[in-house]
Amino acid sequence: MFPMKRAYTNGILLDGTKQMQPEAHKILLTEDDKIIAIVDEGVDLDGYEVIDLHGGYLCPGLINLHVHLAGNGKPSAKPRDNAALVRKILSNGLTRAVAYRMVCSYAKLELLGGVTTIRTVGGIADFDTRCRDDSAAGKVLAPRILAANEGISVPGGHMAGSVAVAAHNNGEALTQLTRASTQRVDLVKLMITGGVLDAAEKGTPGELKMPPEMVKAVCDQAHAMGYPVAAHTESPEGVKVALENGVDSIEHGAKMDEETVKLYKEHGAFLCTTISPALPYALFDTAVSGASEKDQYNGRIVFDGIVESAKTALANGIPVGLGNDVGCPYITQYDFWRELCYFHKYCGVSNQFALYTATLRNARLAGVGNVTGSLEVGKSEDLIVTRQNPLEDLRALQHLELVVRCGRTVKNPSPKRRKEVGAPWFPDPDLCPEQRPGSLHLVQTHVGVGYRMLRVEPDEL
Repeated sequence: MFPMKRAYTNGILLDGTKQMQPEAHKILLTEDDKIIAIVDEGVDLDGYEVIDLHGGYLCPGLINLHVHLAGNGKPSAKPRDNAALVRKILSNGLTRAVAYRMVCSYAKLELLGGVTTIRTVGGIADFDTRCRDDSAAGKVLAPRILAANEGISVPGGHMAGSVAVAAHNNGEALTQLTRASTQRVDLVKLMITGGVLDAAEKGTPGELKMPPEMVKAVCDQAHAMGYPVAAHTESPEGVKVALENGVDSIEHGAKMDEETVKLYKEHGAFLCTTISPALPYALFDTAVSGASEKDQYNGRIVFDGIVESAKTALANGIPVGLGNDVGCPYITQYDFWRELCYFHKYCGVSNQFALYTATLRNARLAGVGNVTGSLEVGKSEDLIVTRQNPLEDLRALQHLELVVRCGRTVKNPSPKRRKEVGAPWFPDPDLCPEQRPGSLHLVQTHVGVGYRMLRVEPDEL
């Protein structure tokens, strides 16, 4: 069998490094799903399949560090009993098979959205590692997957019984860790605090749920087994407990003080910021989101905490990665580009830094920086092509002409979009891909901590 050799020509390269700048008149050469050279135009391309990019922008594939593959982002008019739903799914072989195919289809949507590597942080049974292995074997079309499978929570804790197992004591938590090891997970996920919807009253989101001694027991054993530990934490107290007891990454985050900054640095931990999931609760009109006054109030606390946490981390040299907590209401598997826009808008980073974070920085934080994340010799053929320059406008990332994952190509990817989570509901018109006459969108007119909804007529555009 002859090696597969490709030459990407007539494109403008953005290599994914921190100081990336558009490079024209370059050709990217690959062989057997690896980048083998970046050369000047005019070289002999005999033996290569030539792919003419027609002036498009060639970038590394995006990397999403916080994914729940079991969710699709569809909002619900009323709270769902996710634990009961998962029990039903796992109750027989037929429903398990259907659910696994659904998970694989959601993974495919990530790829169609330009994400070539994902890190899952809570899923159903062993579906995530199965999808990872089937993707690596070419049986399903999906990104590279770093999988945690089910997280570890406590009774009454975050996602207990759905995408996390409820451990009553340290022994049960360690038993779940052993079980995860037999499934060959890539990392371990802890649910240390509650979230927006877990709070019993206003002003108490992110309540500490997992005892510090359980956090330490799992972290110590996970590290001995070679696994990094990620932790859902949405309160200052929870972040400190997580860092003091060995967690490697804080997922979401909360406002920091000097002691917390010091803990991050002492333990070498990083922050995975997730601006997308709290935004609907914090900023949407409740007539749209269906959130109660309590949930909206707490959503604003969590949203502000996540943004302030990221800003403080950036100002103090603490590594920050990006994930969008896909599966939460209004957060789809194909819209990771929005997280980069929010990072730019709310945290004040440049478009260049946002794209670097979602590529090479995320790859390094996930432990695969030697494999993917940038256009460099020796790295995987994980690529996306946009028509416009994302360094000028990150919204260019929503319109892709090509996605390549380990040499496997998808031309003109077009994920099926859900009307319930489309552009009209997002609170910033600048982040809406479509502004049509008569469409509904949310404008920045504060009503409490929310927004009011207006109908846009043709003469207002």
